[in-house]
Amino acid sequence: MRAARLMTLLFTLQRLRSATAGELARELGVSERTVYRDIAALTEAGVPVWTEPGRGGGIRLVDGWRTRLDGMTAQEAAALFAVGATQALAELGMSSALAAAQAKLLATLPPELRDHARTVAERFHLDAPGWFHGPRAAPALSTVAEAVWEQQRLRIEYRRGSGPDGDAVVERRIEPLGLVVKAGTWYVVARSVGRGDPARAPILTYRVDRIIAAEGTGEAFDRPEGFDLAEHWAESAARFEAQMLRDTVRLRLGPSGLRWLGHVTDPDAAARAIATAGPPDADGWREVELAVENIEIAAHQLVGLADQVEALDPPELRAALAAYGEALVARNSGPR
Repeated sequence: MRAARLMTLLFTLQRLRSATAGELARELGVSERTVYRDIAALTEAGVPVWTEPGRGGGIRLVDGWRTRLDGMTAQEAAALFAVGATQALAELGMSSALAAAQAKLLATLPPELRDHARTVAERFHLDAPGWFHGPRAAPALSTVAEAVWEQQRLRIEYRRGSGPDGDAVVERRIEPLGLVVKAGTWYVVARSVGRGDPARAPILTYRVDRIIAAEGTGEAFDRPEGFDLAEHWAESAARFEAQMLRDTVRLRLGPSGLRWLGHVTDPDAAARAIATAGPPDADGWREVELAVENIEIAAHQLVGLADQVEALDPPELRAALAAYGEALVARNSGPR
């Protein structure tokens, strides 16, 4: 708490340039005695703070001195070290920038905050890709990233996935608006521009590892007014999920089945199913309704729960699980 208060005091002095102990106490919601103790701590940390007694005096920073951490709290400073985006930044060619930023941050922080930031960094790490989803190679990523920063149009050769065209390669001109990394896979959210008005062009999502070639056109573009990358991604992800998970099945799951459901089916759909599950019976089994892509895929997924799942509806799912069970018994019975 004191580390955060010291940062707040430093930024308050930087904003006001000069203030009395009473004014600072009111700003921080502490006593004047606490203000004086904190001023002493900043001085010991090397921050040039002067205290001038008498009428017209007060507490101020030396003229011309400014911290490079404008607006950053102690928690935010620590978060810069704790963020586990090192791999993502390295793929964007920004690992050296991260190291430089961290070095500058440490040089500027008072000792208490410096130790706090190091402590957090030593104890917390974010590993975005899942255990079974390693990062995918994306050779065009640096070119796409540069176009995102510079707001430059790109001409790309893009390999489509499954569909009527199979793995056909198509050429597109795009205005890259932002990059998203999810479970080790990079996506670029971009406006696909053709011959019409770019302002009316659809905003689509492309997997960067499917971009075979990318080349800047030298044309600048303006970002759509009010476009918010995080908001757009959340909305498009929800639409995609709604399109993919078209069927609903009704199941009874045992305690282990409930724990493992998110590992064999869509994690978000599993979480919703468990959150709305019926009450447990005497053995801990609960009834759930689960959104699935289709019955055939659901059967392939749910067979992984073995004796911890019972299909209640539709009948074809129950029949499919029974058939899998019979096939397993037949294949694994008797001597090899």
